Amino acid sequence: MVAPAWERDDPDTPPECGQGDDFEAFVREQRSVLVGYLCRRLPEEDAKDVAQEAMVRLLRYRGLPAEQLRRLVYRIAANALLDRGRRAGTSTGTGPQPISLSADHDWLPSPEPSHEQRVDTQQQLIHVRRLILELPDRCREVYLLNRIEGMSYPQIAERFGISVKAVEKHVSRALKGLREGLAQIEGDASGEEMP
Repeated sequence: MVAPAWERDDPDTPPECGQGDDFEAFVREQRSVLVGYLCRRLPEEDAKDVAQEAMVRLLRYRGLPAEQLRRLVYRIAANALLDRGRRAGTSTGTGPQPISLSADHDWLPSPEPSHEQRVDTQQQLIHVRRLILELPDRCREVYLLNRIEGMSYPQIAERFGISVKAVEKHVSRALKGLREGLAQIEGDASGEEMP
């Protein structure tokens, strides 16, 4: 069996693209450059695997001009690298692992929140927990059963032996207290005084 063009090292063919041999020549030329690029982020064997995967994915675009293929092959390789990281994270059960694409690709959007966003979210959760704990006991219990446990108003009414209307009032009171508490916290953070 003859190895595909991207597995052979024959850089003598000019890098023209289009159909047939032109595409294979492009792949032969770009494969070693792509592997070198990926070796800055991965061990050599892994870099070769990702480059192979990128070249296979590139086959569907084989009719494009060489310049477009050059840009596209790096985008495909970056996506293959991210896919590999996701697969590795889910197969070990530890979740996705961060993958560095170097400063060359800082413009790629990250699905992860920034450190500031995580800290801000944690602080908001602390405030919300405190506000929930400050609610009157029955009001807090009704609110948590509805919003956290997913119980309906009639189910909560039956559990506590109260009317559905009373459950509605407890939830409304809890929401009002949380809204006011959050508004006060936001006002304090911005330096404004609440009336």
